[in-house]
Amino acid sequence: MPEGHTVHRIAALFREVFLNQSILASSPQGRFRDGAALISGSVLERAEARGKQLFLHFESDRIVRVHLGIYGAWDVMTLQGDSVRAGSAQTLSLGAPRASRRRLGEREESFDADEPFPPAPRGAVRLRLETSEVVADLRGPTACEVHTPEEAASVVARLGPDPLLDTGIRGQREFVKRVSSTSRPIGVVLMDQAVVSGIGNVYRAEILFRHLLDPFRPASTLPEEVLVDLWKDWSGLLADGVKTGVMLTRNDLDSAGRKRALRVAKDRYFVYKREGLPCRVCGTHVQMALMATRKLYFCPQCQISGKASS
Repeated sequence: MPEGHTVHRIAALFREVFLNQSILASSPQGRFRDGAALISGSVLERAEARGKQLFLHFESDRIVRVHLGIYGAWDVMTLQGDSVRAGSAQTLSLGAPRASRRRLGEREESFDADEPFPPAPRGAVRLRLETSEVVADLRGPTACEVHTPEEAASVVARLGPDPLLDTGIRGQREFVKRVSSTSRPIGVVLMDQAVVSGIGNVYRAEILFRHLLDPFRPASTLPEEVLVDLWKDWSGLLADGVKTGVMLTRNDLDSAGRKRALRVAKDRYFVYKREGLPCRVCGTHVQMALMATRKLYFCPQCQISGKASS
């Protein structure tokens, strides 16, 4: 599932390529045909993210809310430029200008697509946004809806604080308040978007390990100073993820190790998807358990067997 850093990066990209432009909208799949008709030809005035929710503000007070969920992703194709023509030294194209493709979802990747621009829709495209130089295709989202400002504000009001938006002591206090008010396991609470925005399965497992916390411990029993540390850690990890496009959560790497981990996914995490492998700290085999239907990875020695924070 794409986590908060990805959605903030999508919002930033859309501000770069679509802001203040009239955008054609369509639904090749057909499931968002009416919604696309409402915004087609409108100017995009703002693109914002809160946690895992993307809000695209079009003129006439129409707001498209997108939640990628587990399987959703945006494919963004851009025209390579005026120099990309048949016979030019920069390309092997034998006709129309070609497209560069960038996918933003659970994983992020960029490559030059061997197809003319604009490319034909591929697969079940829920929403296509298009200008003369950029095409963005949305596939597989959990939600794609047109809201009024009041409806969008209602969604935002139900979300927990986001460190990139709720900066300073205000966001920290709200996080501590919401976590302290529930006796549910902290491993469940960190995934609750009504408590804190943006944390998914990867960041959840890694943050808990970084603080040697038992995932099954009731959230309300955690000292305030521990919760403050969790918030500050999440703030730093989110900012780093937005900057790099990568969820790199290990803080035991030297400069060379970090550079490698940015390229190699298996080197990025302490426990996530490392079930059966030795803990990078104590050597005990990492375990996996289901928590609220999602896979949770943890070290039973570092986090549960008497070493978790008290």
